[in-house]
Amino acid sequence: MFSKILIANRGEIACRVIKTARRMGIRTVAVFSDADRDAMHVEMADEAVHIGPPAASESYLVMDKIIAACKETGAEAVHPGYGFLSERSAFPQALKAEGIVFIGPNPRAIEAMGDKIESKKFANEAKVSTVPGYLGVIESAEDAVQIAGEIGYPVMIKASAGGGGKGMRIAWNAEEAHDGFTRSRSEAASSFGDDRVFLEKFIENPRHIEIQVLGDKHGNAIYLGERECSIQRRNQKVIEEAPSPLLDEETRRKMGEQAVALAKAVDYDSAGTVEFVAGQDKSFFFLEMNTRLQVEHPVTELVTGIDLVEQMIRVAAGEKLSISQSDVKLDGWAVESRIYAEDPYRNFLPSIGRLVRYAPPEEGTDGDVTIRNDTGVTEGSEISMFYDPMIAKLITHAPTREKAIDAMSTALDSFVVDGIQHNVPFLSSLMKQPRWRLGELSTGFIAEEYPDGFKPMVPDADARRVLATVALTMEALRRNRLDHLTGRLRPHSGAVRENWVVRLDDEHLPARLVTGMPTTPIELDIAIDGGPVETVVSEWRPGEVLWRGRIGERDVCVQVRQIPNGFRLDWQGFSVKAWVMTPAIAELDKLMPEKMPPDTSRMLLCPMPGLVVSINVEVGQEVKAGETLAVVEAMKMENVLRAERDIVISAINAAPGESLAVDAVIMEFE
Repeated sequence: MFSKILIANRGEIACRVIKTARRMGIRTVAVFSDADRDAMHVEMADEAVHIGPPAASESYLVMDKIIAACKETGAEAVHPGYGFLSERSAFPQALKAEGIVFIGPNPRAIEAMGDKIESKKFANEAKVSTVPGYLGVIESAEDAVQIAGEIGYPVMIKASAGGGGKGMRIAWNAEEAHDGFTRSRSEAASSFGDDRVFLEKFIENPRHIEIQVLGDKHGNAIYLGERECSIQRRNQKVIEEAPSPLLDEETRRKMGEQAVALAKAVDYDSAGTVEFVAGQDKSFFFLEMNTRLQVEHPVTELVTGIDLVEQMIRVAAGEKLSISQSDVKLDGWAVESRIYAEDPYRNFLPSIGRLVRYAPPEEGTDGDVTIRNDTGVTEGSEISMFYDPMIAKLITHAPTREKAIDAMSTALDSFVVDGIQHNVPFLSSLMKQPRWRLGELSTGFIAEEYPDGFKPMVPDADARRVLATVALTMEALRRNRLDHLTGRLRPHSGAVRENWVVRLDDEHLPARLVTGMPTTPIELDIAIDGGPVETVVSEWRPGEVLWRGRIGERDVCVQVRQIPNGFRLDWQGFSVKAWVMTPAIAELDKLMPEKMPPDTSRMLLCPMPGLVVSINVEVGQEVKAGETLAVVEAMKMENVLRAERDIVISAINAAPGESLAVDAVIMEFE
């Protein structure tokens, strides 16, 4: 067994590998760029080596720097994580030449399966059913349009070396094929250093299901069940689960056996994933094989009890698999939510900045529910524009799918992130979405259920009562403490006001504090908006960001943030501003004029912090609705900004290569 390994990656996956290595008694070496000098994975590792500037092309993607770090520290093996160099066959070959072990599959397997074009050719030769498409390299946008027409729309444009949704587009017509090819090739070149793209038929209403395989260097290979990865946005997975609500035992076995046969055909000797596109009728087609550890591997680990990173390390050290196919049992259900630094209320545009507060739910097992949080950040960490926007992966495991989803919903309520925008409200809303809870999924789920994007959720009557109740308890406790301050001219008289009004955003709700004293611990009887009287119990104290307690028969966890004279409350995907006032003040409050936001209709604002890739217009140019105005890149994704109506450009305030803050004025219109 190795005594020291180097992790050629960053963020949560580097931390994940370090945890297993530490448990196995293996020392670890981290590598870091200028942007990651103070990162969590650097702190966790036993040693750390600086490898260059923030850009991945000058640090994490430079093989020579990784090899030099191994030689400097005496690392015997390298775990690549996912992304970066994990699926480049030249990397294990270069390591082998220096006497360093690659903790991953052999180069032949990577070459055969890691390249999406070559893997489909190989699968065809091996008589594996694949999705119809054009497997050759496409040289131009015009060729892409012609080929797409021959295949038949819709088509999927994909980067050959791609992953994580980068360099991927769906085209429904010739115009989208032309533009999608250009954007996909550009993203592929910047993200992977390989601009090849290919086309395949897009299967409508499909599900994305993948099989986890595990092989060793002695010819053994097994499958560890499946993962349902159909909840995607812009071809990037958002929620994964294991097992899939679609599959039965027979279909699972067929998919698993096909995945193992494919793995054995290339002498696969590590953890890998065979991806399938599946129809609602349980038909399935080979899509691609990812010759690395997947982002969503924790759900498989929780339902099988098998540490995939440990197995990868042991296989790389030459050990035989200690697990046979008959040993693999699926126990319970696991759900994973990806916590991203992106603004769900602005079409999920990336958000960067410092985590001024970061407090994920506590990990561990409580009864039959397990909570796990794989992360690479801590409070104070910087979310950079240079890398993927993932903050963490929150995973829950329970005996049933329904209970795992409910556990996820509760855990998301207590996941506190401040300083940047994040997608926790969206994930919380998904946990309550009826179609999701029924397991009626497809890769178009998010686009179908949120056709106009994710909008702030309006609380229903039940949610309003919960939020108003929490607000009233906090305000009553705050006022009671103020009344008892030493030296007050008018000390507290002992009477507790019964009638109040709770304003939630623009709605005023009458509230009654029926019985009880507002002290900690809180125990009050409260009625909201003429509803029933409910007993409220909580240990909350002023200043705490989480209000945990019980309202009637319901356990509740609400996030609390101070705003002028009130609170912002976040719960179950709802986010409201709450003010508690006397009835007389509430009547005056209703008369206050509404402050209107400034008019920005004649400006193009930068929707996210990012780098200007191109300005596609000139001053004085007449532009039609739908035409491209500019392209801004953030976190490896290119975002095309188009005209929403016919306009004339009056001023341009930005240039290619400039870094812009959110809402910076890129150009102005007449």
